Amino acid sequence: MLNVTDLRGHTPTAAKLRRVLPRGGTDVTAVLPTVTPLIEEVRSRGVEAALEFGETFDQVRPSAVRVPAEVISRAAAQLDPQVRDGLEEAIRRIRAVHADQLPRPHTTTLAPGAEVTEVFLPVRRVGLYVPGGKAVYPSSVLMNAIPAQEAGVESMVVCSPPQVEFGGWPHPTTLAACALLGITEIWAVGGAQAVALMAYGDDNHGLEPVDKVTGPGNIFVAAAKRVVNGVVGIDAEAGPSEIAVLADDTADPTFVAADLISQAEHDEQAASVLITPSEKLARAVAAEVDRLAAETLNSERAISALGGAQSGIVLVDDLAAAIAVTNAYAAEHLEIHTANAESVAGRITNAGAIFIGPYSPVPLGDYLAGSNHVLPTSGTARFTSGLGTHTFLRQVNMINYNRQALEGVGKHIVALSVAEQLPAHGEAITVRNLNVDKES
Repeated sequence: MLNVTDLRGHTPTAAKLRRVLPRGGTDVTAVLPTVTPLIEEVRSRGVEAALEFGETFDQVRPSAVRVPAEVISRAAAQLDPQVRDGLEEAIRRIRAVHADQLPRPHTTTLAPGAEVTEVFLPVRRVGLYVPGGKAVYPSSVLMNAIPAQEAGVESMVVCSPPQVEFGGWPHPTTLAACALLGITEIWAVGGAQAVALMAYGDDNHGLEPVDKVTGPGNIFVAAAKRVVNGVVGIDAEAGPSEIAVLADDTADPTFVAADLISQAEHDEQAASVLITPSEKLARAVAAEVDRLAAETLNSERAISALGGAQSGIVLVDDLAAAIAVTNAYAAEHLEIHTANAESVAGRITNAGAIFIGPYSPVPLGDYLAGSNHVLPTSGTARFTSGLGTHTFLRQVNMINYNRQALEGVGKHIVALSVAEQLPAHGEAITVRNLNVDKES
């Protein structure tokens, strides 16, 4: 089932690795001609257009966009007690981790009377997208909303697709997760139309636009984010889920296989990759993947993903080569199953999140580790981070100089303005009648 890429016997360059490593991804550009007119329709006609598109794509039209309070309350009251316990423990852990991410204001004094203070201001209103197609994602409510709350966001709306079997409202477990977090504004809109409605709002229906949109979704959601980026901020254009496992011959092949399958069941385009210098482990994992994938509930989906070009086994000469390949791959989720796993983790420079040792599987991070599961995909972990409290904050510098402090640097400002042929910059200094050499 798993394809094999054999890199033993040579050291491929970074350019070569980008071409030969298994890689998932979605061609967002391909769906832009479909998504862009949809965005324009929602921009022009608001709720009516969003509901029409929802009826086409989700086969249901809710009686209103905004989910009534009594529907949310009922979902919370009917939530399975075990699921409630799991969500409450996840909330506790996620909140603790994301509270610690909150940066503190600080002031730098450069000279007497010359201070720069950096403060962190929350985005005022955010839109949180929660998928609802092939699975139910109350965990995505937690992963998006809790960092926003810890950042101090004062207003938020959750968008999730309407469901035929639930009277046109989002899945009750999603609604219950919102209720546990005190979120009262939920829109029964999914897909690209949800992103558009969050970006532009609709005054006629009392729907205020947001300043930033976050959350995972399918290719149409990713494309919609690209279209509205600039009108609102976005977190990222998320691709299909991916896992890489860096393992040596000390790894348990059953553990590794189970973890590869855990992400493959998300989507037929999900990527599951084993990177190892051990041919013996590779054979054992491949056999276990074949056995376990056939037994799981979402076997058809998982088998399709595991057999795709985006998944496979990468064989390398030694651990050093495995680490180099792992850094080049820059996985969304990276597991390390090696001897001295913590030491190996310290040599990883590119990954969305790193799961160390046999008892830190990716599903732990999906639900209860406390870390965030909205992470960079398709190799973008080389230059970007996952969602966190910082996603909902803006760094603002506050510059406070008195007359004496400005005089101390005035001549430098004048000199630089002349060098850049922007003399009005310097004139803004000299007009203040400071003790500045105007010929500088």
